[in-house]
Amino acid sequence: MSDGTVGRGRRVPLGEVLLSSIAAVSWALIGMTGVAALGLHLLEADAAGSLGSMTAAVVALGAGGSVAPSGDVSAFGLEGAQAETALQITPLGVSLVGALLLSWFFLRSLRGAGAVIAPAELLARAGTVVVLFLAMLGGLAWAGQDVITIDGGSLGLDELPGGGLPDEVDVPGLGDIGGLLPDRLGDLADANAEVGFTVETVPTLFGGLGWVLGVLAIALLASRRTPLPPGWTAVHRLVRPAASALVTVSLVAVLAGLSAAAYAAISDDNPKRIAGAALLGAPNGVWLGIPIGLFVPWDGNATGPLATLLPDPLDEFLSSSDQAVTLGRLAELDSRVWLLGVATALMMLFAGVLTAVRTPYVRERGVLGFAGRCALRLAVVTALALPLLAWLTEVSVDASLSVFGIDAIDAGIELRGQLGMALLLGALWGAGAGAAGALLACASGTAGRRAAPLALGDAGAPAAAGQPYAEVAGESGPYNPGAPFRPSNPATNPYLRLPDELREQGGGRRPGAQPPGGQSPGSRSPGAQPPGGQPPRARPPGDVYGSPTVAGPPPPPVPKPRPRSRSSQDGPPPPPDEPPPAPRRPRGPR
Repeated sequence: MSDGTVGRGRRVPLGEVLLSSIAAVSWALIGMTGVAALGLHLLEADAAGSLGSMTAAVVALGAGGSVAPSGDVSAFGLEGAQAETALQITPLGVSLVGALLLSWFFLRSLRGAGAVIAPAELLARAGTVVVLFLAMLGGLAWAGQDVITIDGGSLGLDELPGGGLPDEVDVPGLGDIGGLLPDRLGDLADANAEVGFTVETVPTLFGGLGWVLGVLAIALLASRRTPLPPGWTAVHRLVRPAASALVTVSLVAVLAGLSAAAYAAISDDNPKRIAGAALLGAPNGVWLGIPIGLFVPWDGNATGPLATLLPDPLDEFLSSSDQAVTLGRLAELDSRVWLLGVATALMMLFAGVLTAVRTPYVRERGVLGFAGRCALRLAVVTALALPLLAWLTEVSVDASLSVFGIDAIDAGIELRGQLGMALLLGALWGAGAGAAGALLACASGTAGRRAAPLALGDAGAPAAAGQPYAEVAGESGPYNPGAPFRPSNPATNPYLRLPDELREQGGGRRPGAQPPGGQSPGSRSPGAQPPGGQPPRARPPGDVYGSPTVAGPPPPPVPKPRPRSRSSQDGPPPPPDEPPPAPRRPRGPR
């Protein structure tokens, strides 16, 4: 299975690489397809068109693809009607499931390589995953095209005053066409509009390439027990604790959002739609709230019926104001919004504590130095992660319907975060949370307790002469013993007391036994060193380090004298000490 050499004689297991990549890509797409199909079914979207085609389009969107309308279509059976749509939104529920499955299988295949992995093997595994994923995404682009039927009442045409058009409509060259619209547009609300969509192949492939590379990069940076190529050992200690902490709190926030959606579905009249929307878009809402809760401003507006899709009070604010969306302005409409700020602040503090717990703690560098390192590392990671969340949760939806060039309905949502402010605020929040979390971890004695063995690699070197290991807090083991709860005391621990018989026998040696080298302890010349060239270690009173635990090997058994063979010259054998007993009579019938 191996026919490619790597480094110093190591070979890339090409067969295993191919099989593990196929498993990773297959399970990722299966999970994305299942979530997309179930979400669309719960939203009753399959009543308007083919579920398979819509599922393929949603999966393509979740993988960074692009979906566009198929062009000019007829609406409500009227010639000259045009339906124009523009959609820029990522169903992060689908994306998250695919990213988790792809990362899990990819990282699992790397952990069999040992403590380090050859760069060629890492590139081979990652490249195979990328190629297979893009090939499957191309198939989804081919399958993701269909024509869906939209109910006119769902667009709100029956609620428009006057049917949406005046009684007299003058079109240059045509005159008054008001009479050409029987009962006006409002009476056609029960009719249907056919709108086509298609997945754009080239933009989808480029978006999918960025998506899969981003997922693999985040997985490598956030996985604390996955090997890396030689020379990348600093990543284990400098990047992975903070990155894994931030990924953990982000996933916990998504679980909290799903729990809130489940609670809302219990008391709602249509729980299926809430469940479907949560499956597809729970991460969108949660990760949108994180930047807002951390005071990142957003620019946006909302018009038409689509504004009702936004959570309250965001829909009310965007419909009535052109100002930037901030936490304080939303709180003016609903004071409960301040709870969002409290929740995100606690989330960042939790990330800071996790960073400190997973970062190796060297006692010689002090608590303040440890807090500064945690603050710097979490600040860098958060400064990159917060703009990423703001970019992923951007929303741009535009849906318009025009008849003979006259807009009958125009609805849209535009919401974009300010990435520059997200970068700055992310650095500030990360620094503060990292420092506070490190101080809390040090005060509770948990600093470095969950540091991964790979992160302890360069931090566990001998700290000074005479110390077998550096005092690094982390996972206890044979080469990194855990700190005791109290100092060792021979008075309370019988295993630390030297038995009296061993002291009388010269520290565990048998009487008259010679030490190695044939010299007695008192016959060594002054200044002479024991074997090995190391000076004898002065043992303070009560210290039993290095003392023998047993008296020594037992003495050999004394052999019994073997009887000498007798000859004819020795004479008769000596009489026995006692005569042998008389033979017993056999018992017979009386």
